[in-house]
Amino acid sequence: MKQRTPLIINILVVLSLLFMLFYMIIQNLSFLLSPYFIGTAVFGILMALISHSIGNKMEKERLSRLSDAEKQAYLTEKKIPYFVRMYRSAFKQQSAAEEKDILIDHGFDGIMELDNQLPKWWLGLFWIGVVYCVVYIIFYFGGVGDFANADKEYEQEYKHQLASIAAYEADPKNIITIDNATYSQDNISAGEELFKANCVSCHLEGGKGGIGPNLTDNYWINQPEKTLFKNIFNVVENGSPNNPSMQAFGKNGVLTGKDIQNVAAYVYHINQEQPPVTQDKGGAAPQGDEAHWQ
Repeated sequence: MKQRTPLIINILVVLSLLFMLFYMIIQNLSFLLSPYFIGTAVFGILMALISHSIGNKMEKERLSRLSDAEKQAYLTEKKIPYFVRMYRSAFKQQSAAEEKDILIDHGFDGIMELDNQLPKWWLGLFWIGVVYCVVYIIFYFGGVGDFANADKEYEQEYKHQLASIAAYEADPKNIITIDNATYSQDNISAGEELFKANCVSCHLEGGKGGIGPNLTDNYWINQPEKTLFKNIFNVVENGSPNNPSMQAFGKNGVLTGKDIQNVAAYVYHINQEQPPVTQDKGGAAPQGDEAHWQ
């Protein structure tokens, strides 16, 4: 006669399965205070209590059929803590008589096989996996709720990220101006993309100059700032006073402070960290005065 699983273990298993099921569908912990979850949990606990009560009656009936020795052995084993019994069962060595009963009538190279039963925990996980797959397929192909819907999940995450970025950029502490803008090589790639979208038409690819001046040499028409990076930021933000075609990208609202910082990082990079594109290499002739930056 096999030992029964304690009531508290059954209740914990039921509550754990319900928790995983609700969290799988809702995707957050708000369901814990939901009347649906609480009601389902109470119903599950009641079913576990009823099942345990029925099990008690069946246990008493089976005990009455055992001999005194078998009954004493069962009751002695029942006093052993549940997890201790589980541990011993997992590492139990079978006797020769027990192995004889489950011996499969074939072998290879003198090695015989035993028809051992699969552990209950393994069977439990297997059936939980089967049920999970069925539920997942129903939700995925049936369009029931947002669970297993990658498109809806992506859309929600995307909107959340946009809202987070907007909130971050709206915070006065995070608004980038010429006073707190700094050069970073991490901004070069983003600045290059913005440069291609807004500046290439005049300054050409790589800033070698066309309608607009060559940005790779050390000659500058406008030098309102003492440092090169700040100077670039100023011109991109406020435009050029002597050239209306160079619009004020910042004042006109075309680029944010963060965008201007990225563009300034790219222009600084091609001016200071790469060799200049001179006339003999296809660059425009120098314009303005040679700069002496701090």
